[in-house]
Amino acid sequence: MSNELEKRMRESIRLAVENVQSGQGGPFGAIVVKDGQIIGRGSNQVTTLNDPTAHAEVQAIRDACRHLNHFQLTGCEIYTSCEPCPMCIGAIYWARPDAVYYACSKEDAAAVGFDDQFIYEQIALPMERRSIVMKQLKPDEYKLPFEQWAVSEIKKEY
Repeated sequence: MSNELEKRMRESIRLAVENVQSGQGGPFGAIVVKDGQIIGRGSNQVTTLNDPTAHAEVQAIRDACRHLNHFQLTGCEIYTSCEPCPMCIGAIYWARPDAVYYACSKEDAAAVGFDDQFIYEQIALPMERRSIVMKQLKPDEYKLPFEQWAVSEIKKEY
């Protein structure tokens, strides 16, 4: 591992440790880097913000996107103290960074009580077998948002 990669990974780990020591949230930290500069930082703030989406990676993505004034992270790298969970993987793919580097594995996280395996299993199931009810409802105008999007002249594609 190059010194620069190690330095960046250590910063994500430092954020995670600082977060635990401050009592602000779980043991997770992440940074976003573009052109060698940190443009976004995040730590887990799920319990502080009462927001189940406030994971370190999501917080770092939000911070970096504000910094860039753009909704995508093309040309960026994400460094995170732990392998991203399914939600963060989705956010990462939507953000479109060039690479993600992580320290601890999902197995390491599970060993201290952060087990996402059930989510991977739920995603793999057909909707009718999932533990949370997910059912399509189709009133007459159910496709109207997509029809409007298809003909919109002011949309910003992503």
